Amino acid sequence: MSDARSTNYAPTLALTALTPIVWGSTYAITTEFLPPDRPLFTALMRALPAGLLLLALTRTLPHGQWVGRAAVLGVLNIGAFFPLLFLAAYRLPGGVAGVLGAVTPMFALGFAAVLLAETPTRRKILAGAIGVLGVSLVVLKGNAELDFVGVAAGFAGAASMGAGTVLTKKWGSPQGVGPLAIAGWQLTAGGLFIAPLALIIEGAPPVLDVDAIGGYLYLGIIGTAVAYWLWFRGISRVPATSVAFLGLLSPVSAAVIGWLALNQALTLLQVLGLVIALAGTVLGQLPPKPQPKLTDRQLVAA
Repeated sequence: MSDARSTNYAPTLALTALTPIVWGSTYAITTEFLPPDRPLFTALMRALPAGLLLLALTRTLPHGQWVGRAAVLGVLNIGAFFPLLFLAAYRLPGGVAGVLGAVTPMFALGFAAVLLAETPTRRKILAGAIGVLGVSLVVLKGNAELDFVGVAAGFAGAASMGAGTVLTKKWGSPQGVGPLAIAGWQLTAGGLFIAPLALIIEGAPPVLDVDAIGGYLYLGIIGTAVAYWLWFRGISRVPATSVAFLGLLSPVSAAVIGWLALNQALTLLQVLGLVIALAGTVLGQLPPKPQPKLTDRQLVAA
């Protein structure tokens, strides 16, 4: 990594970290303000308006091979991820739904090994294991009822997001196209993927009250348009697996919000789990140890 990139590494990570912190509020917003049992409609309202807004701002459309790439990334990062995310949010307590996303770094490590030929370092694997341990401790909540469908949706969403994050890094972006446009492409593609599913499965849109409108505006503008711009900006500047480890901040944020705003109890074991999850986040950001340079004599011997 060059000196210039090293100088910008920490600020880029700090700014990108705002995204999963904001995403942690999704679960509270969903359960407290949005229409019940409408995960597909909620996913649609979060994705498509935000994508169209970004397209209008950037006035840039994909062309050539990027039409297909935008569609694939849009399905992985948005079209599949959002419905799974909201299905988990509707069927599980906020903290539990949020922490399932913490397994995303483990999926990202596996996908990066296959798609980017990045051999997982011992430190990354350890960080992933620490994150999973933290997740497990937070899930062990005395009064939480774990629904199988909700848990399965949470894990499937983590896998989809992990694959999408790594592919976003692998494919990069066309010359002269920034992360704002990339976010617009993916959100629009994902929203168009969700739209017919929402209509067929859930029927006509529900009547929205003031709370629901406010919730959708927050999710669409802050939790999606702004958040995904920061997320894809981070992916373009630092390793994809490092960005994926920032996702551990989402369940931490969800659990803290659930405790502060929704009166969801946190046991000492869960607090320990949150601390461990934060430790996994930090460990996942540390650069690999530099390899010692071989001397001329060692090179000759080799």
